[in-house]
Amino acid sequence: MLEFLKKVFTPSEPIDFKELISNGAQIIDVRTTGEYRGGHIKRSKNIPLQELSGKIDSLNKHKTYILCCASGGRSGSARRMMSSAGFENVHNGGGWMQLQNKIS
Repeated sequence: MLEFLKKVFTPSEPIDFKELISNGAQIIDVRTTGEYRGGHIKRSKNIPLQELSGKIDSLNKHKTYILCCASGGRSGSARRMMSSAGFENVHNGGGWMQLQNKIS
């Protein structure tokens, strides 16, 4: 049972966030505005999770997005929300500091 759950919740191949960005992916930071002001990834866009549903129609469903927050929880929720709305290329980048290290 544990192996089944690992397969379901673990991507088969690691995601190359650096490559996604070089191919035009947009980083969306779903932390609060105050958290974002305290530090963020350059060129990321701040759309707090609690505002995402109201702004989701302004986003291009055909673009690739990488979501981040403080730890990966809110960005995971945002990913599910966007996927449910028809976005196909949405990735949970986890915590913004860890993501920044992966793309530097």
